[in-house]
Amino acid sequence: MSTELSDAMVPPPAEPASTPSRRTFIATSTVVGGAVVAGGVFVGPDALGDEQTDAARVSGGHVSLIINDQRYTVTLDNRTSLLDLLREHFGLTGTKKGCNAGACGACTVLVDGRRVNSCLTLAVRLDGARVTTIEGLADGDKLHPLQQAFIDEDAFQCGFCTPGQIISGVGCIQEGHTGSAEEIREWMSGNICRCGCYVKIVKAVDQAARGK
Repeated sequence: MSTELSDAMVPPPAEPASTPSRRTFIATSTVVGGAVVAGGVFVGPDALGDEQTDAARVSGGHVSLIINDQRYTVTLDNRTSLLDLLREHFGLTGTKKGCNAGACGACTVLVDGRRVNSCLTLAVRLDGARVTTIEGLADGDKLHPLQQAFIDEDAFQCGFCTPGQIISGVGCIQEGHTGSAEEIREWMSGNICRCGCYVKIVKAVDQAARGK
């Protein structure tokens, strides 16, 4: 007896399951009401954002401030730090970018006479403020007394932290926190010197404070 099956009796081969390619999947992702649903991740209209609205939100900061006795007016990204404004916009690179997290003091400047970490300070919040950087301390060729004291006491090695140390020292003197070496160390503790010149830095601040 023949076991051969006629063509009519042979079942058609099962069609393979359709597996869309990555390109097809992306092209056919469902878009509903301006939101994209893909791979279980929902990205709504707020996350996608309107480019014009987003640009207005981050780029609409208008600031006028006085830096080293010179007035500047600038429109900038609302996220710009004072440190980046000084370095990248105005070329005042004496203020150093160290940790960029407010932990080392290399970026210290004076804002209305008070010490601040410029890396943590948003420039748009300083409209009308007066900022002093290391470039603004000297009077022409005449150094600020603390700058001269740093030279006299040899209070630096690599020099990277020196601008922030000097600015912080000026603030420390203006605040009246120079009654003793211990007090100076306490109020200068936010400024790190990786070369370890702390003893000489304290001596320099003391010298400038006492006008020696």
